[in-house]
Amino acid sequence: MRTRSNAVPPPVPSRASTLRACGLSLTLSACALPASAAPAAVDLDQVVVTATRTAQTQDATLAAVTVIDRDEIERRQPSSLPDLLRGTPGVSLANNGGAGKSTSLFLRGTESDHVLVLIDGIKIGSATSGGASLQDIPVEQIERIEIVRGPFSSLYGSEAIGGVIQIFTRRPQGPFAPSFGVSIGSNATRRASAGVAGKGERGWYSINAAHEDTDGINACRGKPSPGGAGCFTNSPDRDGYRNSSLTMQGGYRFNDQWDGEARVFRAEGNNHYDGSQNNEADNVQQVAGVKLRYKPSERVTLSANAGHSADLSDTYKNGKYSSTFDTRRQLGSVQGDFGVGAGLLSMGFDWQRDEIESNTAYARDHRILRGAFAQWQRSFGAHAVQASLRRDDDSQFGGETTGSALWGWDLSDSLRLTASYGTAFKAPTFNELYYPGYGNPRVQPETSRSLEVGLRGTHGAQRQHVWSLNAFQTRVDDLIAYDASIGAPGNVDRARIRGLEAVLDTRLAQWDLRASATWLDPRNDSPNAYRDNYLQRRARQSARVDADRRFQLGGASSWSLGASVYAAGERYDDLANTRRLGGYALTDLRLGYAIDAAWSLQLSANNVFDRRYETAAFYNQPGRNYLLSLRYRPSR
Repeated sequence: MRTRSNAVPPPVPSRASTLRACGLSLTLSACALPASAAPAAVDLDQVVVTATRTAQTQDATLAAVTVIDRDEIERRQPSSLPDLLRGTPGVSLANNGGAGKSTSLFLRGTESDHVLVLIDGIKIGSATSGGASLQDIPVEQIERIEIVRGPFSSLYGSEAIGGVIQIFTRRPQGPFAPSFGVSIGSNATRRASAGVAGKGERGWYSINAAHEDTDGINACRGKPSPGGAGCFTNSPDRDGYRNSSLTMQGGYRFNDQWDGEARVFRAEGNNHYDGSQNNEADNVQQVAGVKLRYKPSERVTLSANAGHSADLSDTYKNGKYSSTFDTRRQLGSVQGDFGVGAGLLSMGFDWQRDEIESNTAYARDHRILRGAFAQWQRSFGAHAVQASLRRDDDSQFGGETTGSALWGWDLSDSLRLTASYGTAFKAPTFNELYYPGYGNPRVQPETSRSLEVGLRGTHGAQRQHVWSLNAFQTRVDDLIAYDASIGAPGNVDRARIRGLEAVLDTRLAQWDLRASATWLDPRNDSPNAYRDNYLQRRARQSARVDADRRFQLGGASSWSLGASVYAAGERYDDLANTRRLGGYALTDLRLGYAIDAAWSLQLSANNVFDRRYETAAFYNQPGRNYLLSLRYRPSR
């Protein structure tokens, strides 16, 4: 589903015009075509890199991909990154009490740590607990997001069982592009952001800062022990959140063969929450990286990347220090893309070192991961294939081999059939392996195998109707869970997940309409008392509809009007399926006024019917709330 402000897509390009070889894999930098391909003007908003680690147009991808760009972010005015991702096909969220609180994302029904999250190509997340702190990544720092659904361990290694989410930070859109924004809203929410960016004939730069402060809501309605529930405490107060962030990046093309770029991103958050052990945390998300590309010919591109990421957390109880759980990660990769005949061969090697620091004494505090991969892409007339194979070696548990194969058949100029099969794995966390009194160093990786069939089409005089259907099944083996027979974690669980995703992007009667729906059957397939129960906290049905229209009232000013409706079916909060969370529907309204080509005023009203609901038992969610924003963003 293409979530763009302009719902009229360009004509579907031929496979020959696809941008196949990107100089810096995982970036939107300049790319090269195979010698057999004719140059074509391509809108960079339609280029994706996450599905293949090379650049190609979104229409040409064989995987299920959703792109959210900056125009969409500013149009929707989401309160957070999880709020922005809500309603994306295949995504189900569980939040522990509002802004800044721990949020779990389930992609296609898999576990919350079965999705790989990248910021500008650099892996983020905690090596102790698993998963990434999406709630601490400010939306003001995001230029675009690519969400690839399906197994992609054969390109990225561990965690990519449900898919990959890649976040690109703000990029320049013109020779000199300053930006500014302020917002005020319900729950004493205050936001401010400012940035400057620019690009010239050879170089570019971007600097952006953002700050958010909110009093929040009462996060939890739990009860103290005995008979406790939820957060096991009764603390009916507001639980606030504060976040400050800075991004600095730039790049330079030295000549026709060499170019490079460097970036730093840091977000510092302070979060108050309800808990019996701790009730405050200072969190840091940090990413730094450099990339270098060498392109000796039109058919060969070589790239090298080095980076660092950190997930840092200090917790407190009533202002008194309690614990530290820090993950620091060093990463490096090399990749070569070679035009071979009419196809593209990509080969690469990834290296990663995870190191943890904690006041808890782990038996081991570091590990090294190495992975080598190869991928082949080619078109055969109306057919296209993508095949990849990867071998990973982990200093903790040994090796794991994964692979995938994707196939597409253009039944006509406007209709494509796709099919794919892939395997993936998830390495155990430090907590599962070494946490004192709990970990089991004999735990092995979780593994999966997935099958998918899809159909997508574009119709209309200007191809303004775009739709897709994807049906899939994933089986996950050796899921890590507590094994009562040994009193420690073990590979004792299994899951079987079936699903169907439907997406429509169209324009009717001057309205831009986007709709998506997901049906899931996420079942516990373990040989125990919970067999055939539903997996926890996954909504089995979800749907989202967005409708937007612009009104030109003369001069440079214009109005915009929009609405979003999101609905989710019931889910269960426990393995036994005894604690049921009811379904709900949320309605958001928005009004925008473009004062001139640069200044705009926006008002959003969220959950306008003040629906009370929970995505995790006993954790409250915001009721009716408002946000008023003033923005300065010169036209491109």
